[in-house]
Amino acid sequence: MNRYLLDGIYTADPSAHVFDGRLYIYPSHDVEGGIPFNDNGDHFDMKDYHVFSLESIDGEATDHGPSLHVDDVPWAKRQMWAPDAAKKGDTYYFYFPAKDHDDIFRIGVASSDKPYGPFQPDENYIEGSFSIDPAVFEDDNDEYYMYFGGIWGGQLQRWKTGSYEDDDSEPSDEAPALCPKVAKMSDDMRGFAEEPVDVLILDKKGNPITAGDHNRRFFEAAWVHKFNGRYYFSYSTGNTHLLCYAIGDSPYGPFTYGGVILTPVIGWTTHHSICEFQGKWYLFHHDSRPSGGVTHLRSVKIAELTHRSDGTIEILDGMME
Repeated sequence: MNRYLLDGIYTADPSAHVFDGRLYIYPSHDVEGGIPFNDNGDHFDMKDYHVFSLESIDGEATDHGPSLHVDDVPWAKRQMWAPDAAKKGDTYYFYFPAKDHDDIFRIGVASSDKPYGPFQPDENYIEGSFSIDPAVFEDDNDEYYMYFGGIWGGQLQRWKTGSYEDDDSEPSDEAPALCPKVAKMSDDMRGFAEEPVDVLILDKKGNPITAGDHNRRFFEAAWVHKFNGRYYFSYSTGNTHLLCYAIGDSPYGPFTYGGVILTPVIGWTTHHSICEFQGKWYLFHHDSRPSGGVTHLRSVKIAELTHRSDGTIEILDGMME
């Protein structure tokens, strides 16, 4: 199993969830904005979201149409990047990053009584939120946690002191790498129940992964899934174009580096989710093959994922068609 989700629309950064027995995929929606490539990611000028669903993994995807547009969000100015969704009770919550009117990335929430929306956004972004790539994990005890963060264009490096500063410097190569963040969600799913804290990724010796370790350090695209009672934190390394994972015993970590999930794909970015559906595990990711390698026009792919008996994950070839 290794196939593209659909034709006729460019989508990326897929977050996959099973709600009421059906698989729903919440991606970003790539468009041609006419903006030259740069490290800030301004060429990723997405303006809205579509939701897709499948009855079976090899079935045809249903496009449920536009679910939220930047013009619907009072606090948002531009760049509706990678989203996620969660269900609590009878309500579906949609989480998304966007730049506010000061060009600072924040994370917003919208809700609906349907998994595909349309979603009604809250008036303001989540208090205390910043950077990009929200991913909400529901634990077995019905607690929900949001993971987020992304460096370079995602602005995580501008929050080194705990408040926003217009400073893009990163730690020295020998220093611990910038960490993604995690916070438990409030009971109403519209905010944080606590201050976000660092998600620490360690090497096998228990030392923090360093900023210069570009093959293993966090860049963006946080995701958590649980397998055999353990927490798997997966992420993109960014400029080395790998998807990696680390394993821990708590949703807060620390997580010990476990290996590579996916080798580089065609196109600059790598962003994913991992989900169990109808008894099998799948990796949802994207590449730029259908657009001829255009970095900001990407297409969602689905591949079967295998956990080995020792808990490690088999490596997938990103160039496999």
